[in-house]
Amino acid sequence: MKNLIAKLSYRYPNINFKIGDKFYWSPESSTVFYEISDSNQTDSWTLLHETAHALLGHKNYKTDLELVKMELEAWSKAKLLCRDYDITIDNDYIEDCLDSYRDWLHQRSTCPMCNMRSLQNDSSHYQCFNCKHIWKVSTSRMCRPYRLSVTK
Repeated sequence: MKNLIAKLSYRYPNINFKIGDKFYWSPESSTVFYEISDSNQTDSWTLLHETAHALLGHKNYKTDLELVKMELEAWSKAKLLCRDYDITIDNDYIEDCLDSYRDWLHQRSTCPMCNMRSLQNDSSHYQCFNCKHIWKVSTSRMCRPYRLSVTK
C-alpha cells in the first residue's frame, strides 16, 4: 500500500494523499484520505477508486442518481488505473460496492405510501408518479435513507 501511495503521489502531484479514518475524496482540499489497515487487498482497490474520483473532477452531486453515476464512473476509471500498477480489481467487489448505492437509491426512491419508485424533484424531495405523495430525504449519503412525508 505504501508503494502504491508513493507512486500515485509522484504521478499526480496535484492530489494530496493523507491518512484518515476512512477512504474518501475531498474535492475541497484536493485530498484522497485513506485508512491504514493490515494489508487488506481491497485497500488498494478503494484507494484507486478514490483517486479516480479526483482525476474525474468529481465534486458535488445534485441528485441521488447523479451520485450513483459518479460511483460507476469512478470504478470504471479505477479499473483503467489498475493497468499502470499491475493490480486487478475483483469485479464482484466493485458490484458489491455499487449494490450498496443501488440499494440506498432504491430505498430512498420508494414511495412510503404506495411503494412505487419515483425520481427526485430536487436534492431532498421525491414525488410519487402513482399517488402524487411527496417525501423528503436527507441530503447526506452517509445516513440511513429515512423518508419524511411532506404531503398526505
